[in-house]
Amino acid sequence: MASVDADDDELEPSLRNILEQKSLKWIFVGGKGGVGKTTTSCSLAVQLSKARSSVLLVSTDPAHNLSDAFSQKFSKHATPVQGFPNLHAMEIDPTIEVESGDVIDPGSAGVLAELASSIPGIDEAMSFAELMKQVQSMRYDVIVFDTAPTGHTLRLLSFPSVLEKAFEKLAGIKNRFSGILNQVSGMVAPETEQKVMSKLESAKQTIELIHTQFKDPDCTTFVCVCIPEFLSLFETERLVQELARFEIDTHNIVVNQVLFPEDTDAEAAGGGGGCRKCLARRRMQAKYLSQINSLYDDFHVVHMPLLDEEVRGPEAIAAFSAKLVQPAHPPPPPPPPAAQTKPAETASSS
Repeated sequence: MASVDADDDELEPSLRNILEQKSLKWIFVGGKGGVGKTTTSCSLAVQLSKARSSVLLVSTDPAHNLSDAFSQKFSKHATPVQGFPNLHAMEIDPTIEVESGDVIDPGSAGVLAELASSIPGIDEAMSFAELMKQVQSMRYDVIVFDTAPTGHTLRLLSFPSVLEKAFEKLAGIKNRFSGILNQVSGMVAPETEQKVMSKLESAKQTIELIHTQFKDPDCTTFVCVCIPEFLSLFETERLVQELARFEIDTHNIVVNQVLFPEDTDAEAAGGGGGCRKCLARRRMQAKYLSQINSLYDDFHVVHMPLLDEEVRGPEAIAAFSAKLVQPAHPPPPPPPPAAQTKPAETASSS
């Protein structure tokens, strides 16, 4: 349900389409480190709290920033965000939860657990399943994930397929070597093997449900965040390609730290005392903004301004969040560099 700008028939440059899509349950916000993912996810959650009955903001980044952003301490338990009645937040690191969660204990659960625990990534995947089960049980209307930098995010999104492959492997081993496994398992209490299978089966059911929802564009979407610089644009394209491979919908890009024109630009261009570095930065950004618009002409591309101060605290986030849903077109291109002229030569007498 894309909003369309009547003037040029392009997709509206705002995230209003997310607020209007009431069927969304999971919204991921991610991108390269340092591009403003946390500010964007907090701002989006604030806007969603005005449109939906209850919103949960979850940080899965080990370097949690939600507490700093809202100037309020959060933990692994959902906590009301001060100033926003129907918004809650929590900070979780799935890799740490594995250690305390005792997902699979190979030392006490026999051969099957040894086999299961030897599959790469299964501990993290099962911990992720436990996290998603916990989040689902909270019954929030919509959940926004503030994710870690791109590589960590893609690993998190790959957990459903990791578990599916793990079950295929275990099922194949059980079918081929069921006799041997039964004999060896006889030396261990049957309930321990049953406990492992029960945990695996429970995780499988959760993952299958989540996997189906993640691939449903009516249920899940991913908001990519970047800045108008080469490395960020390169990583954004990699992220968009990987999300397509995972069959996860993405049609919104937030471009942070955009320099909009000021009077100082004209002064600098005219040789006055304006900010020449600002003008040079705008010229550089204009090149990448043009590339972003060309690459993602079928996306909602939102341009967020570079501010004079950090966006910290409920009031600052509330003010900044309004810009996500107010259509803002990219700034006009800066004037070209002034032509280099040689100093006037002194006329020589003939």
